[in-house]
Amino acid sequence: MSQPKYPTRCVERFLEYVCFDTQSEEDREAYPSTEKQLVLLKHLVGELQDLGLQDVSMDDYGYVFATLPATTTDEVPVIGFIAHVDTSPEMPGKDVKAIIHKNYRGQDIVLPDDETAVLRYDDNPALAEQKGNDIITASGTTLLGADNKAGVAEIVSAAEYLIAHPEIKHGKIRLGFTPDEEVGNGTKFFDVKKFGASYAYTMDGETLGQLEVETFSADALTATFQGFNTHPGFAKGKMTNAIKVAADFITRLPKDGLSPETTEGYEGFVHPYVVQAGVESTAVKFLIRDFRTELLKEKEDLLKKLAEETVADWPGSSVQVKVDEQYRNMGEILKKHPKVVAAAEKAIRAAGLELRTSLHLRHAQGGGSHRRTLQGLG
Repeated sequence: MSQPKYPTRCVERFLEYVCFDTQSEEDREAYPSTEKQLVLLKHLVGELQDLGLQDVSMDDYGYVFATLPATTTDEVPVIGFIAHVDTSPEMPGKDVKAIIHKNYRGQDIVLPDDETAVLRYDDNPALAEQKGNDIITASGTTLLGADNKAGVAEIVSAAEYLIAHPEIKHGKIRLGFTPDEEVGNGTKFFDVKKFGASYAYTMDGETLGQLEVETFSADALTATFQGFNTHPGFAKGKMTNAIKVAADFITRLPKDGLSPETTEGYEGFVHPYVVQAGVESTAVKFLIRDFRTELLKEKEDLLKKLAEETVADWPGSSVQVKVDEQYRNMGEILKKHPKVVAAAEKAIRAAGLELRTSLHLRHAQGGGSHRRTLQGLG
């Protein structure tokens, strides 16, 4: 494996950060949704101060900001780099055991704590590009947390390098680390004015040279079916089982389209990903995705129609449908700011990398996006 062009402690930092359990949690009124995210965020405050960054702060919501002072007197825009610290609520993030697979040769990777968890070479085309590289995985029972502690480590390590090399000329740079991205609230209390960047790049990328300049627009929808529960021994003519009502609703979803498993490219979808089930009440949570924002409502209206048709067939049942806006396709804004994209493209090529742009965001879950994106703030 060749040595990096700009040697840093990025890998060591990443291995340290993944030891922090920063799993976020859905449907919590508190912000951030879990206190444990603050442990890593407070750690970052101390680390950034020790590195010599200026204006290091953490606000009441857990957002950590810092400044890398300019090394030029030229008039240049302030740019920012952003990453989130939380990990998905869908898999455990505690007691992570990171494993470095040295000098990967193209074999299947068996994760030792769960031998059924196998990264198969034939099923993962991206592994072919990693031959000769080191690969870091978890041990099989937890998330690794590369989404997005890898981005956090990259930003902090780049700042450390630039501090050590003041001969590299750059304008003022702002750093931002956020909580609750995985549950769709990463920017809920983000103070754009305080951050003070003309534009910013989210370091949450798929692979070397990858630049994302558009993504889905996203909403979340929850259909909550109400039934009536009573003792099973006296239930005839009285009980209405909300689990069965919800199951009937799910079977009415399109089977040949509008789902992640039946769409590709720019096609949108509705995706049931969590069911909270009980006889009295059962909630089905959906991710609603489309690259055209105006088509989200079309999909939401379809789900409402199916839900209403379902309860009409189940006397004694009812349904409530709630829609929450999550995020919008950044491409709609970036079209107005082509210099932001051009600067990123130039930087990727200057680093000797192949520029890649493609629709790698189709698997976005959780809300925040798993948005591996470039984010304009201007």
